[in-house]
Amino acid sequence: MVHTMTAPPTTGTRDSDLLEESLTRPEAFSALFDRYSGMLYRYVSRRLGPEVAEDLVGETFLVAFGRRAHYDLAYADARPWLFGIATKLVSRHHRTEAARYRALRRAPVEGVVESPAERVVAEVAARTSRPVLAGALAGLAAKDRDVLLLIAWCDLSYEEVARSLGIPVGTVRSRLNRARRKVRAALGDADPMHEEE
Repeated sequence: MVHTMTAPPTTGTRDSDLLEESLTRPEAFSALFDRYSGMLYRYVSRRLGPEVAEDLVGETFLVAFGRRAHYDLAYADARPWLFGIATKLVSRHHRTEAARYRALRRAPVEGVVESPAERVVAEVAARTSRPVLAGALAGLAAKDRDVLLLIAWCDLSYEEVARSLGIPVGTVRSRLNRARRKVRAALGDADPMHEEE
């Protein structure tokens, strides 16, 4: 799996400052939307498909806006919080997600590759591994899949995943270990954290 998400901005106003400011000036919250809506859209779209992603990202920000007064301002980075909300909303669509992985097992692989030779190699590799990976992801328990995908696709640390899901770091480690073992076995002992999508 490839890390495609980006780290939080290193310049400008901290997320916690924007959240605090939004309590008296609600329009300040829009800066968080501008920062993270694309990142959340990619995450949700990969899990549920683009048909559902836009609405679910909007719902994520509505929930976040409603709960902003309860945000722990000791955390400057709001990404784990936002991904936690999105992940909880994704869980309502577990049937859609499982159906998406089943469809990915059967779907042809598309992608942009530079040369014809690379295209052939990439297509053969993707055709053989993507259905297996999709099947492995579909076979994971939802809680294990949430941890694996938050780390692999959203580039969150163990501590950030723990915070986003409201679970201890030890639980993150055990769920990730279990998910990696199952996916690795399905991929013929290849490491799922380093596989191409």
